[in-house]
Amino acid sequence: MRRLILLLSKRQSRFASSHWLLLLLLTLGFTAGWKCAQASTPTNAPPQLKNLLTQIDTAANQRNVKAVMQFYSPSFKHGDGLNYQTMEQALNALWKQYPQLRYSTQLQSWKPQGNVIIADTVTKITSLPSPNNNNIALSATITSRQQVSGGKILRQDILSERTQVTSGSKPPQIDFKLPQQVTIGQQYNFDAIVQEPLGEDYILGTALEEPIQANKYLSPTPVDLELLSSGGLFKIGKAPMTPGSQWVSAVIMRGDGMTMITQRMQVVKK
Repeated sequence: MRRLILLLSKRQSRFASSHWLLLLLLTLGFTAGWKCAQASTPTNAPPQLKNLLTQIDTAANQRNVKAVMQFYSPSFKHGDGLNYQTMEQALNALWKQYPQLRYSTQLQSWKPQGNVIIADTVTKITSLPSPNNNNIALSATITSRQQVSGGKILRQDILSERTQVTSGSKPPQIDFKLPQQVTIGQQYNFDAIVQEPLGEDYILGTALEEPIQANKYLSPTPVDLELLSSGGLFKIGKAPMTPGSQWVSAVIMRGDGMTMITQRMQVVKK
């Protein structure tokens, strides 16, 4: 009963679904002066490229925004509509809330395209729970593609991403199932199932689907939590009729903690 009262007292509470947290894209400093004749794999990537990736991770792990932004062109463009200025703002806001983030980047592939280098990377970001911050922890995996020229990143596109944020002493363990890609107008299943037995516990939760827009990075969406009658979220969604990218999130809270998982879903033409 104690857990029920605790949860129902939060029934009307609203919190920010911080999708700008997904802007964890500090992975991508490159120099574009390499001469190469064909697409290359990480095993034969130039030492300069490997070293520079290490330098970018180091700057990100030190939360040095200026050091990171020196690798972005002033005319930088992002597939989600961000630019140089909004990128810098988002990084400052992110590191203010998560001062202990750790970054690790791996190069998947790279190839020349005229005077531009096309590089695909996978970045893992983690933040361990802190007792001073309600045990909030973050983990994310982001696959992205960069266009680089003259030592600057000209453009960046996210190919896939998933972020998990937890808080409290015992956040629920969630089995999150969502397709990474659907066609326009397609129906799809979206499940977020609590893996532990509930016993006498009660849970709150909600699902959120929204198009990815630049203003969402700095203006999080308020979310209403509802009392769930089962051990998770079970939804049938329908993709929009226009191509693009969607953020699909599940938020589940129980008496001892909260878990939020957000995944990018690509909507493509048939």
